[in-house]
Amino acid sequence: MLDELAQSDCLWKQRMSIVCTWTTSRDGDASWCLRYAEMHLHHPHDLMHKAVGWMLREMGKRCGMDLLRDFLRQHAHEMPRTTLRYAIEKMTDEERHVWMEM
Repeated sequence: MLDELAQSDCLWKQRMSIVCTWTTSRDGDASWCLRYAEMHLHHPHDLMHKAVGWMLREMGKRCGMDLLRDFLRQHAHEMPRTTLRYAIEKMTDEERHVWMEM
């Protein structure tokens, strides 16, 4: 079902696909969030940038910051600034500065 939402032409259904990963992250499974974050990484709409960053941040809090850092190492250089800002929001000032410089 999430694949159908993610591949829809409707922004709100696409957004729902990433926001629904909050539940799996809460339960300790980061794979769904990482999959849909990567799928939507280059989405043209700012609302998707915010949702992807938000779910990445929540995944990091619940599944481990090392998973978030690994994802950021692979994608920080190409992700929209809004996504990156949302994803690193709860990190220390020093670490946020490092990620924003990438």
